[in-house]
Amino acid sequence: MFPFLAWPRPTLDSLRKDALAGVSVGLVLVPQALAYATVAGMPAETGLYAALLPAVVGVLWGSSPLLAVGPVALTSLLTLASLQPLASPGSAHWVYLAMWLALYAGAIQFLLGALRMGIIANFVSYPVVAGFINAAALIIIVSQLPPLLGLPAPHDAQWPARAAAALADSPRLVADAAPFGLAAILLLIVQRRFAPRLPGVLIVCVIAIIASATIGLAAKGGAVVGPIPGGLPPLTLPPSIPLDEHRALLPAALIIALLSFTEAMSSCRTLARKRGEPWDQNQELIGQGLAKIASGASGAFPVSGSFSRSALNLYVGAETGWSTLFSAACVLACLLWATPYLYHLPLAALAAIIIVPLAGLLDFAVFRRLWRASPDDGAIALLTFVATIASVPYLHWGVFAGFVVSLLAYLYRRSRPRIIEVGPHPDGTLRERGHHRLPHVAPDVLAVRMDAAITYITAPLLERFVNERLHPGVKTVLIAASPVNDIDATGIEMLRQLHERLLAQGVALKLAGVKKQVHDVLERTGLTRELGDAAFFATDGAAIETLAATSAQSQPATA
Repeated sequence: MFPFLAWPRPTLDSLRKDALAGVSVGLVLVPQALAYATVAGMPAETGLYAALLPAVVGVLWGSSPLLAVGPVALTSLLTLASLQPLASPGSAHWVYLAMWLALYAGAIQFLLGALRMGIIANFVSYPVVAGFINAAALIIIVSQLPPLLGLPAPHDAQWPARAAAALADSPRLVADAAPFGLAAILLLIVQRRFAPRLPGVLIVCVIAIIASATIGLAAKGGAVVGPIPGGLPPLTLPPSIPLDEHRALLPAALIIALLSFTEAMSSCRTLARKRGEPWDQNQELIGQGLAKIASGASGAFPVSGSFSRSALNLYVGAETGWSTLFSAACVLACLLWATPYLYHLPLAALAAIIIVPLAGLLDFAVFRRLWRASPDDGAIALLTFVATIASVPYLHWGVFAGFVVSLLAYLYRRSRPRIIEVGPHPDGTLRERGHHRLPHVAPDVLAVRMDAAITYITAPLLERFVNERLHPGVKTVLIAASPVNDIDATGIEMLRQLHERLLAQGVALKLAGVKKQVHDVLERTGLTRELGDAAFFATDGAAIETLAATSAQSQPATA
């Protein structure tokens, strides 16, 4: 219930390392929080609110102590896409809707974790996630090109006209703002290549603020962050909204809950693998859910685990969750004392801070890799990518499309299991007769294997396969059941009817290598009693030996 109580007792050395890592992450977090607030269409200060209390709650109740929780690009974009049909970006109503969205997404995650249903996040397959992330990264990058160049943000269909008007009326503003964005991109790329340990995001922001204040960019009408209210975030529930808006937020909240947790899971797995520590996906769901609820109650938008900041946390030597508390202290210090210094920060520089890391997420080669592994998966990823681009601003339809198609592809693959006739291999196992050119187990034995569970989808296929290969010389049908991990009621009924029909023809039904969970079902339903103990063989080898010997003994009698 309180996983932070299991943290190791801090030592001076561990606190020193965590403080260094926390401050390093905090110096990156503050400008990123401002940037991702702009992606979400929120006031700048809400990015800092989302980086304070949610980060603390996420690390205290999560299971991965080095996971950095706070504003991230993907969740911010989903927030923007979810709210665009309902309100105007940056308006008070927009903020209220974002708060409700965070509360709903957090409640969904909390309930999934409390009910131990973390496995549900696996239903969003990797091809869907890969297609969506590529599309989302591309959408965000394209959306940040106008502010990067000093043009109005593209929040509505009238943007081309507004951009053209801005270029015609104030070309000088574009000329003044664009160098900030382009120079920031160049500096971030150079820093990442030659000095990755330096806080490049902070350095870019400091340089941009000084340059902006020096040339008077704000006085010339250039786009800057502007005044940011200082002080602690107000802890309150959002005002009431109409019922139809609640209904409109729920599908988006579900998508955010699933996708943001999928993103966080990726970071948790990486951290756990590198540190050799276990993590609990259900506890992490609870932590992520509570973090989102805390963000909504802080007047901010949905948050998630950040892969880049978590990697930085590990890279600079963090050892425990105390590093996140030090990062939160940096955000707190900024809110209390540093917000006036952020006034002159150009929005073009924030756009660069968003674009550079997202460019690293673009991986169009993943479609080729997925296609080589499975054409179905490659097609699903490509479909998700295209559907997400085409559904702007309703991005959740892209995920829904990918999810539905991946589910249909899964069912299609499961409806076409590999069913083969097997024979004794020299290594003592039963393998495909046609491929290895193997003899029958015995002249009067038909041995088959299905590499799938026996369910309502596959049971009729197995039954048809056996019926098509029966001939008068067969006295025993052997099902090599070692690949069968599960059996449902339809599978049980199929075996029962097959046994009765074969018995009427003087043919015995036998099974080899039945797994415990399958045998338990057979026993509960009385099928083991109907078939008899002699119908079961512990291994393929035992079945081969017994059936071959029995057939050999029966040959003289039939001669």
